[in-house]
Amino acid sequence: MLYFVIALVVFLLDQGTKKLVMDRMALGESIPILSDIFFLTSHRNPGAAFGILPNQRWFFIIVTIIVVIGIIYYLIKLKNTKKLLSISLGLILGGALGNFLDRVLYGEVVDFLDVKIRLGQFYYDYPIFNIADSALVIGVILLLLDTLKDSIREIKQNQATTE
Repeated sequence: MLYFVIALVVFLLDQGTKKLVMDRMALGESIPILSDIFFLTSHRNPGAAFGILPNQRWFFIIVTIIVVIGIIYYLIKLKNTKKLLSISLGLILGGALGNFLDRVLYGEVVDFLDVKIRLGQFYYDYPIFNIADSALVIGVILLLLDTLKDSIREIKQNQATTE
């Protein structure tokens, strides 16, 4: 059940912060939080990560429904036997549901976390994102780590049996 609690916490944090941004900031408004590095910027994204595939609302809704059903099925089948995998899938589930609700209600995703990186002459304005996006990225990284951990364990087991 830990994974459903994680998903619920991510979903509630995501939706709560998005509601604050929509209620208290004008679209396009930007508030500096940390010098010239971190801003709260009210933004809407009609596409996926980095704005790819704009205005494909129904595609994302259908894909998300399929992914959410798959994750829930797998989590129930997994029965919390693999902690890292369960945590990663809980984060992915909460993030997917947060952005899904935005697409259903508004036709686009509410974004507001805005990072600008400046190192000497180098400047990069990272695409604006939200709590759900962060949970999705962290969840995918943990999923990759779990897969890597399993692969290493399998290689060691195969080496032990061939010796």
